[in-house]
Amino acid sequence: MASVEKRIRAGKTTYRVRYRDPAGRQRSKVFTRKADADGWLTDNDYAKRHSGWVDPAAGKVRLGEWAERWYGTTAALRPTTRRDYRKLLDLEILPTFAAAPIASIDALAVREWLAALAAGGLGPKRAGKARAVLSQVLASAVEGGKLSRNVAAGVKPPKLQRAEMCFLDAGQVEALAEAIDPRYVTLIRFGDYSGLRPSELTALKVGRLDLLRGTVRVVEAATEVDGRLHWGGVKTHEARTVRLPRSITDELAAHLAIRPHDPEDLVFPAPLGGPMRWSKWTKRYFKPAALTAGLPERLRLYDLRHTCASLLIREGATVKAVQAQLGHATASITLDTYGHLFPDELDQLAGRLEAARAAALDARAAGVWPHSGPTVVPLGKGAGR
Repeated sequence: MASVEKRIRAGKTTYRVRYRDPAGRQRSKVFTRKADADGWLTDNDYAKRHSGWVDPAAGKVRLGEWAERWYGTTAALRPTTRRDYRKLLDLEILPTFAAAPIASIDALAVREWLAALAAGGLGPKRAGKARAVLSQVLASAVEGGKLSRNVAAGVKPPKLQRAEMCFLDAGQVEALAEAIDPRYVTLIRFGDYSGLRPSELTALKVGRLDLLRGTVRVVEAATEVDGRLHWGGVKTHEARTVRLPRSITDELAAHLAIRPHDPEDLVFPAPLGGPMRWSKWTKRYFKPAALTAGLPERLRLYDLRHTCASLLIREGATVKAVQAQLGHATASITLDTYGHLFPDELDQLAGRLEAARAAALDARAAGVWPHSGPTVVPLGKGAGR
């Protein structure tokens, strides 16, 4: 049976907890305060009863060692995601926690670390990503039986102010298309009205187009990581079908008529052929065209995707329709990103309520008393018994 023993040696008082682990082995743990010993014993007994007990020795593994094991399990993720994880580990997490036993990392240590990152000038978005990666590492330690809980999961990430997105209206789309090199006019219009990600534009092949139906099947993406293109599935791992305005499909047909258009040919190849490298193309063609068209200097190629969402919402598209066109994993992502663009229904609802009340007042003034309450049915004898 577990017990707490008081010991006094050389004038120093300690409290030793004696207990048995789930395998029946005798163990002990020493505390300097009885309250801490009693509390730990209670938590330990509860963990054993509810299959949550973790061997304290298991938590002695250093976070640096465990983080490398965790990173090895991310091999199936997108190359850009893995590169980001690697940089966050090497630059933000391991310099502080590499030598620390994972069981020694508590919530306060995580908060102190986040505060130090902020004090060092790291932005809240990047610090939030670092916290998320640390949380994934510790969560894997919980799954591996090294920890009983993930302390980073309960630490709130730094507050983040979303960067202002740039949206073009239909007129600005045309201005940009007219200002750019003629070879890329169709690319600009297609990007604005399809909502494809730049990596999806890179990988788009002629065989994925159905110009008669006005649809595009989006199944591949090519992401540039450290100068190399990595080909794979789309970001959400779910292919989607995108619909285009008829004028855009007609322009696509004309665009392909004077270019190689076998099923495996790229729809938007680089100037010298092969897959597009957006970093170079943007500097040489996109940015000068945006400047000529009088558009905001901060306009990015990715903002063509945001523009598509804006144009859809302006024309009355629902959240689910925008989600389907852009390929978001969930409707909540669509709302989190573009919710501020959807019209506020409260003003309209207030107007409808005002109209309903005015109609009721007019009816009363005319001597008409509209029925507004529940029907009262008389009860027969004994009905209430």
